[in-house]
Amino acid sequence: MDSKVYTVELIRQDIIKNHLQVNALIQDIKQCTGPLEVLDELNAEGRAKIAVLESSIERLASVAETEPSEKKKTELLSIVESYKEQLNVSLAVFRKANVISACVIDKLARENLLSVPEERQNALRKRRDKQSLTDTSSQITDKLFSIARHLAETTQRSADTLDTLLTSSDKVDNTRNELEHQQQVIVQSGKLLGKYGRREVTDKALLALAFAFFLACVFYILQKRLF
Repeated sequence: MDSKVYTVELIRQDIIKNHLQVNALIQDIKQCTGPLEVLDELNAEGRAKIAVLESSIERLASVAETEPSEKKKTELLSIVESYKEQLNVSLAVFRKANVISACVIDKLARENLLSVPEERQNALRKRRDKQSLTDTSSQITDKLFSIARHLAETTQRSADTLDTLLTSSDKVDNTRNELEHQQQVIVQSGKLLGKYGRREVTDKALLALAFAFFLACVFYILQKRLF
């Protein structure tokens, strides 16, 4: 047997098996009378089987597309379309069965509730009210804890910000003191430079007078010798 033909047969057997399993689950869903948890489990199992069935049909379609013979390709694609139509029918029946079973379970629950004695109904109402109050109290408590945590975080952030501001203020004060000190140094340096400048002018004037005196002496001596 050709390997491709063998593969096609395996896929078709898998499709038929999954289709039968889906139909069996649909019957179980139709017969389900509760509780809702059981219906949910059957529903989840049915969706999983339908997903597997869809995957098998897609595999068969992929194999059909690679078939070199046009005749065999057309036959396989026709089979794929037939399987898809059956799947669509099963999906519609599956959804309808879920809706009907859910309605039946809801109806039975209401009938059971109405058939309960009045005292038991009151007890059930009180229990539900008590549970509701407990849930509400728990939610309020959780919100209060959340608000308290938020306030604590806000307080901590404020304290951190205050520490940062204090540190920055200290740095600003230190910088200001340092700048004032540097300003005093600059002022003193300016005074010293001014003093040194005046002294330099005085020294230059004395040097000029001494040089003039020296020239006068030289001129005097030369005059005496020459004349």
